[in-house]
Formats: sequence, structure tokens, C-alpha cells
Amino acid sequence: MFQSFDSSADPRFGAARLAALRAELKRNDLDGFLVPLADEHQGEYIPPSAQRLAWLTGFGGSAGLCAVLADKAAIFVDGRYTIQVRQQVNTEVFEPKHLMDEPVGEWLKENVGAGRRIGYDPWLHTMAEVARLEKALKKVGAFLVAVDRNPIDAVWGEQPNPPVGPVSLYPDQLAGETSAVKIERIGKAVAEADADAAVLTMTDSIAWVFNIRGSDIGHTPVPLAFAILQAEGRPLLFIDGQKLSNSVRAALDAVVDIAEPDQFTGALEDLGRDERRVLIDPSTAAAKIGTLLKEGGAKLVEGEDPVTLPKAIKNEAELAGTRGAHIRDGAAMVRFLAWLDEAAPAGSVDEVIAAEKLEEFRRDTGALKEISFDTISAAGPHAAIPHYRVTRESCLPLKMDEIFLIDSGGQYEDGTTDITRTVIVGTPSAEMRDRYTRVLKGMIAISRARFPKGTTGAHLDILARQALWNAGFDFDHGTGHGVGVYLSVHEGPQRISKASHVKLQPGMILSNEPGYYKDGAYGIRIENLVIVTAEEPIEGGERPMMGFETLTFAPIDKRLVDVSLMDEGEISWFDRYHAEVREKLMPLVSEEDGVRGWLLAATEPLGPR
Repeated sequence: MFQSFDSSADPRFGAARLAALRAELKRNDLDGFLVPLADEHQGEYIPPSAQRLAWLTGFGGSAGLCAVLADKAAIFVDGRYTIQVRQQVNTEVFEPKHLMDEPVGEWLKENVGAGRRIGYDPWLHTMAEVARLEKALKKVGAFLVAVDRNPIDAVWGEQPNPPVGPVSLYPDQLAGETSAVKIERIGKAVAEADADAAVLTMTDSIAWVFNIRGSDIGHTPVPLAFAILQAEGRPLLFIDGQKLSNSVRAALDAVVDIAEPDQFTGALEDLGRDERRVLIDPSTAAAKIGTLLKEGGAKLVEGEDPVTLPKAIKNEAELAGTRGAHIRDGAAMVRFLAWLDEAAPAGSVDEVIAAEKLEEFRRDTGALKEISFDTISAAGPHAAIPHYRVTRESCLPLKMDEIFLIDSGGQYEDGTTDITRTVIVGTPSAEMRDRYTRVLKGMIAISRARFPKGTTGAHLDILARQALWNAGFDFDHGTGHGVGVYLSVHEGPQRISKASHVKLQPGMILSNEPGYYKDGAYGIRIENLVIVTAEEPIEGGERPMMGFETLTFAPIDKRLVDVSLMDEGEISWFDRYHAEVREKLMPLVSEEDGVRGWLLAATEPLGPR
């Protein structure tokens, strides 16, 4: 299994570990310390060696920060984790806070006195984040102090070693572009930014530009590495040589100079001594990198990672590959949903069994490399936790007349998938059908949207929420995130959310996943991935419009749909979608095990209102 259902989170350890950290802070003349969920690359997913927040607090989500003072400590999470955090941490010693309602900086201003020294690890906070925190503390006369050694590392007795997973080459025919061409293209972008070089810190940027993949992080096929790309000349790749086979090293040697990670700081200092103009992204680069460059004499050119946008705009080879991956994955989902419909009412399924069975069906494709994230397999009240992670301790059985939500994805060499389906075991209540249909209407609204050049995700986000808002409901997460191709399942810069101001461009892949969550009762989310399509004229119109092509194909549970809440256009989209699901997936499922019959029934038209 790619997914473990063992829980490393244990609130019982929180008080003792917090006491040990405070003792270490006192020895280092610090009045507090900030513990983010981050590694040196600021990625969403980090290796076990960097799981300092989980070790200290027990919190197992994918985003958060703990602020520790001598007399109090608070853990800050976003809306996805407000329920989960209270289940996983000792709230007697760590006070949960909503990151948006009470930002870390505001909390520090209220709780830190003049002259206090608040420590932070400059490798684990971005330049932009440190600037915000320094500004907040300056207002109360306190100081943000960079540490040379993380104090948690001093008290974490069995901290794992950094990973050294093997690196593989990503085929040019799937990438659609050689690494040499990508390097030249990014070099021109660096020059256009009036810089001599760019420092790359994001692991998926590095994997994409050099056409490599890695195995240092679970579910995300990237190597941990840094790189410096020149406007002119060969780039530098800083990576542990243990990860490179002779053949991989030989291929990389043709396009990049390879160095060990401990040479990275020296290379940054060299850029300073040469007074180079260095492009760096303050929102993703560790503060330590900016400090080394500035202290060395480099001129910082602050701007977006030059790889981020080219990586987000998929070429035809990448799109063709990911379309194939989604059809393959859709067939696995159909097998799973058919099995679930038979097994769940018999009372033989729980959350772990369901997640294991879905991974089994994906493995049966013969193409699965990994899952793209820990499957969210959530029954009944657990479905109300948007990013619930099932463990053997928390596992619930699937019960009659309850909702079951499963959010999952696969990593295939030709594409990354992410799909959520919410189904009913038994008979839904009228309330469930109402909420489900409102979520469905939002998902359909995004799917059908047409929009002009220059449109951002913030412009479209309201479409996913309107049917919920009309009834007084909402959801506390974004409507959609970017997705890579055999890379990160959460990829920037594009999103569909209230806060996204990145212009959508043809070739970008996004998720479309509105939801509704009733605390302690049930949750609903329906998710497809979509591709931004090129501008096309509309008959009778004056401006060409972009739109979305749906990538994900799997039935949506008709038993939860209240057709009376849908208009004719929504019903037509739903029925056309299911007809396409049937057409694409029927050839890939077997007649012997009854899956074809199930698929035929699941994709029958809704009919009129």
C-alpha cells in the first residue's frame, strides 16, 4: 500500500515536548519560537525529517504553524483543518486559531511584550513571511531572531535522516520538450526580468525544468534539490549524489553542472561577490537564501519563480498524456464505485477498507506509480472534515442512510489525477439531496463557464457558490487548485478562489470542487479536473471566449440529486457528461464482474424536471 493508516499524531506527547522545547529556548536566550509546517523548499508536502510541527503538536494536516511562548502556545490552521486540529492536538497546551480570522502576526502583537526575542529558522520561512512577522513585532518593540540551529532538532531524539530517494529521467515524449529547450526558455525569461541568474527552490519547478522525477516525498514524484539558472550559461543543480545513477548523472551532465547540497550556500555567496542581479521569489524562497545573497553583495530582483507559469501551461504532449491517465483512472473509479454499491449495504466496508480497495483497483491498471495524496475516505460525520485523514484508530464503518465521501488520486507517468465523489449508502434525507444538488449546481456552473481573456480564478469563484449562498450556505476552502503532470497534485500559480488573481490561460489544469460540510453530520464535495481551453468565437457574439474541458470521467451519484432544483441547462450538462462517461469507460470495464451493467445504470439520463 502507498498509504499508511497508522497515526503518528498523539496529543499525549504535546505537553512534554513543549516543555522540552521551552527549556531549549531558555538555554538559547529566546522568549518564543515559530514552528511552521515547512522544509527548506517551502513545499506543501515535506519529508519525515522535516515534520517538526507534527512531532511537537500531533497535528497531521498539510498546512499550519505553531507559535510557542514561555507561558502559552497557539497553533494556526486554515478553514480545512479547524475540526481536525482539535482532534489531534492537546488543546490544553496548544490553543487552536483560525489563520485567516486571527493571523499569526496579530496574535504575536497581542501576546509578545517589548524587548522579547522570538526565534525562527530562516530556512523554514519565506522572505515575504519573515518581512510580515518582523513588521508585526516591530510595532510592539519585539525582535524576530534567526537561529543557526533549529531548537526542535536539538530535542527531537529520533528525528529521521533526510531522504535520498533515487532520481529518474522523465521521457521527452511525455514532457513534450527537452530539458535543454526548457533551460534556454527559462534563461530568456530571467534575462527579460533584468536578472543575471535565478534561484530555484521549489522542487516541482526543478523537476519540470530538468525533466527529472524523484522519490524523496511521499505521493509527489520530486527530488529535494536547489538550482541556479543563468540568463546565459549552464545552470547549477545542487542535489545529493546518492540519488543519481550513472545513467541519470550522464544525462544531466549534458545540460547542467551538478554539485552537492552543501555547496549551495557557497554558490549563493559567489553570486554576491560577483555583484550579480539575482531573480528570487520572496513568496516561495527561504529567508536564509535572501539573506545570503544580500549579505554577499548580490542585487535581488524580486519576482515570481520563472518556471511556475511555463510549467502551469501544459503543452499538447502533456495534455494528451494526462487525458489518457484520467480515462485509465476513471475506469478504476467505476470498478470501485460498483464494488462499493454492492459491499457497503452489506455492512462489510469501513473507511480503511474502502481506501485500500480503491488503491487496489488503481494498481490493477498496471500503470500506477503512486497515489497523488493520502485518500480522504470519510464516512458520515468524518465527511464534514474537508481534509480528513483516516487512521486505524479513527476508522468508521459505512452505515446505511449515511453519506460517504472519497477524495483520491493517482500518479501515473503520463498524468496526475484528483477526483472526489460523494455517494449515499442507502436512502438520503431531503436535506442531503438539497445540499448535494446545490454543490452539484456549483460544479456544473464552473464546468459550463465561458470567460474572456484576462479572467482570474477570483472572477469565477462565485459561480461555484451561488446556489449555496442563495440558501445561506458556503464552504471554507477554495473552489479549485492547479494540478501538475506527474508532479504535484497541488500546483500554482492558478487557482479558482476568492483570493486568486492569476489570469487563466489555455493549457492550465485546475480542479473544480465545491463542497458543503455540516459539522458532526456529513459532508459533500464533487470534484472533476478541467483544462482551460483556447479562445473561441460564440455564434452571434462579439468576443471570443475561453472555457473548460473536463478531464475527469466517473459517474456522479444520481440518488442524491434533487432534479427539481436544477434548470434545463444543468440537466442537459449532467446527462451529456454521463453519456461521455459511458462512452469513454465502457470499453475498459469487464462484463463478467457486473461492472458494465452498473455503469449503464449509473449513467442513465436524469430526465426532465
